[in-house]
Amino acid sequence: MTPVEVTQGTGPVVLGLPHTGTWLPDEVLAQLKARGRELDDTDWHIHTLYEGLLPGATTVRAAFHRYLIDANRDPSGQSLYPGQNTTGLVPMTDFDGHPIWESEPTPDEVEARRATYHAAYHAALSAELERVHAAHGVAILYDCHSIRSRIPFLFDGVLPDFNIGTNGGTTCDPAVEAAVREICDRAEGYTSVLNGRFKGGWTTRHYGRPSEGYHAIQMELAQSAYLTEEAAPWDHDPAKSDRLRPHLSDILTTLADLAPTLGVK
Repeated sequence: MTPVEVTQGTGPVVLGLPHTGTWLPDEVLAQLKARGRELDDTDWHIHTLYEGLLPGATTVRAAFHRYLIDANRDPSGQSLYPGQNTTGLVPMTDFDGHPIWESEPTPDEVEARRATYHAAYHAALSAELERVHAAHGVAILYDCHSIRSRIPFLFDGVLPDFNIGTNGGTTCDPAVEAAVREICDRAEGYTSVLNGRFKGGWTTRHYGRPSEGYHAIQMELAQSAYLTEEAAPWDHDPAKSDRLRPHLSDILTTLADLAPTLGVK
């Protein structure tokens, strides 16, 4: 199994896909409770949802599951959301707060997973961002995510359809943030929020250096916007997807068109 799948494009936009993979080594599967083996916290079908939306886009996808190690968490283990319920570098619970391990990974196991998988994903992502930046003088990282719209353990109420994260506007040029927000706000039949419960994970915060020409933005989609229902078997709903994809295409195309105006400031 190749831990990271890369498709190189010629354009200025790089799509990060850290949570769509479902592969786990047999020895890790054996450590999980039955609940953990359901892999409920996957970003189901996100790579399919975005496929083909922007010709020339580069994609970097983790093939391994986030229960092995979460490629969108700080490798030091520091929480992205201090004081709030969340899951860590190697999650000990699922998004509902239920333990997922029969035998929890040891610190040595966590470090081995970080070195083998987390580091491999970010080495690939970093290399592609640098390649794109060298070609265009700018690189835009669009980090693709999804999550159930109702998870009381993580947040109150119902999540909006589009959850845009720029860590309070620090990870990209204001024009990038404004363009994405405008498209989401005018998408008929959908709700959106900027820097709400999800402000951007470690990937967005780590790579977003707009003063150097690296712009990063995270999109957390509510799974109700494109799945038949937010429960197993997590079926992709083609009709919902067909309604959503034009808005995502508009976002990505707009970012690619915006790239030449950004550069290093």
